Amino acid sequence: MMKRTIDIVGASAGLILTLPIFILISILYLFGENKGPVFFGQNRIGKNGKGFKMYKFRSMIVNAEQVLKNDKKLYAKYLENSYKLEPEEDPRITKIGRFLRKTSLDELPQLINVLKGDMSLVGPRPVIEEELKEYNERLSEFLTVKPGVTGYWQICGRSDVGYPERADLEFYYIDHQGVKLDTKIILNTVLLVITRKGAY
Repeated sequence: MMKRTIDIVGASAGLILTLPIFILISILYLFGENKGPVFFGQNRIGKNGKGFKMYKFRSMIVNAEQVLKNDKKLYAKYLENSYKLEPEEDPRITKIGRFLRKTSLDELPQLINVLKGDMSLVGPRPVIEEELKEYNERLSEFLTVKPGVTGYWQICGRSDVGYPERADLEFYYIDHQGVKLDTKIILNTVLLVITRKGAY
């Protein structure tokens, strides 16, 4: 109950403080190659295996997932590289999208997920269905915790850390979760966002 209260207060404050950013980005999506939906919702797996739409500011072209899957070689590399590509080789990312990702501004709409109860401010990174196999015999434990906007993986390297190390970091959080660790993660996340370390 305490964690949920902190989530609601924190997410509400965050949305109020970043409202000008939401408005500015929405205006930018009215023109040029960026024209189209402001938000992108991707299916993720949450607590108890329940699926939900995780929101981000759209950093890719409208039909991004199909474009990637149509390129068999690049899609295979994407899977082999822990479900990510280097920004310069990813044909899906727009110019404004690169900026949003580098500054982590694309993550702000996840505060809406926190208010809805799909996510927490701090927790394991929400995964797509294909990633569940990376958690092996401890998958049931992984699914007992609500995913977070930030977490232990993010402060330990973020996009620079792939599987299976990423799974180990998520399990460390699950085994040691508490107010003290959550506070440490939030403070370190702020520093990482400022320095842009590990952001793709």
